[in-house]
Amino acid sequence: MASALNGVTVLDLTQFESGTVCTETLAWLGANVIKIERPGTGEQGRGSSVDNPGTDSYLFILVNANKKSVTLDIKQAEGKTLLRRLIEKADIFVENFSPGTLERLGFDYPSVRAINRRIIYAQIKGFGSDSPYSNFPAFDPVGQAMGGVVSITGEPDKPPLRAGPNLADSGTGFHSVIGILAALYQREVTGEGQQVQVAMQDAMINFIRPAFGRQLVTGKATERVGNDQPMAPVAPNGLYACKPGGPNDYVFIYTSRWPGSKQWEQLLDVIGCPEMKSDPRFATPESRYQHRDEMNPFIITWTSQRTKFEAMEELGKAGVPAGAVLTTAELAQDAYLRESGMFVTMQHPVRGPIVMPGFPIKLSNSHVPIEPAPLLGQHTDQVYRELLGLSDEQLEQLRQSKVI
Repeated sequence: MASALNGVTVLDLTQFESGTVCTETLAWLGANVIKIERPGTGEQGRGSSVDNPGTDSYLFILVNANKKSVTLDIKQAEGKTLLRRLIEKADIFVENFSPGTLERLGFDYPSVRAINRRIIYAQIKGFGSDSPYSNFPAFDPVGQAMGGVVSITGEPDKPPLRAGPNLADSGTGFHSVIGILAALYQREVTGEGQQVQVAMQDAMINFIRPAFGRQLVTGKATERVGNDQPMAPVAPNGLYACKPGGPNDYVFIYTSRWPGSKQWEQLLDVIGCPEMKSDPRFATPESRYQHRDEMNPFIITWTSQRTKFEAMEELGKAGVPAGAVLTTAELAQDAYLRESGMFVTMQHPVRGPIVMPGFPIKLSNSHVPIEPAPLLGQHTDQVYRELLGLSDEQLEQLRQSKVI
């Protein structure tokens, strides 16, 4: 069965996370992703291993599955020539180097478009190309801070917090995929490619779009509310401790505030407190929120006698939204997630078997099996032979010149 992006060739000039997540997503969809790396060292993400120096880092392995790796020194004249030949054959070009890097090397969008008018040229940066900060370096924490995420994360009486996931890195990568696929579709109509730019700051603003609703209501900057809802007070809404009392032994319970919802009443039936239905303190979502310190002990008494899984099971079956707080270890060991393919086992040639997240999007007519992240230059000869028709003698000469 052909994959969704079968026949689409991607030149991957990315590093670390934001760009590599973008190109890995394209690879999960079946594109032929060719990762172009510096001879000898590869992209910087390979070398961030702290547990086993000299071995590809787990971060690199997790965000570079299903790709091919070729080495190429694009600072050398011969390297530039080879990259231009690859561009002629490619559909998509993705980069997330520091601002100005590829421009200085002669591979900005106008230069690449002059080689291949059909190519889709995607760039991931910290800030927009015409932003006053366009030349500033940026990593995930900077993107989160400048995109508003940090300001609304945390408790109201404490300093702001960076969100746990690398939202600016991975989130910007996923946003870029949307733009690339749209450009790929439009090319079918126009016959020409285009430039796709996504800034971390812009992607984070898009992620917190609902938070601006609170600002529109109050006329002030949206405040931090911890686990509460920023738009309107809701209760019950929060974490409730479960047995045996470990650091992640909690269940998150949320009841809808919308008219007609019976989730509050259903919750009371489950926890054995039906008499609270007639208590005026808990008659409305607003009054429950105002009296949440009086309400919560009844819920905690019930949850503390159950594991987070037991609490979630009983509440979920009764129609009450509830979710156990799952750790990364619990997720990776979950039988259903293994069976569904959300967790897969990658057989890495050096690291051995690695359990890692699979691909969350399920397409009924497109399935791409997991292939391990490539070793540095693993596919150099294959790609240059098949795509550019280079001979063994030419490859050896390029190696001697340290071009590949």
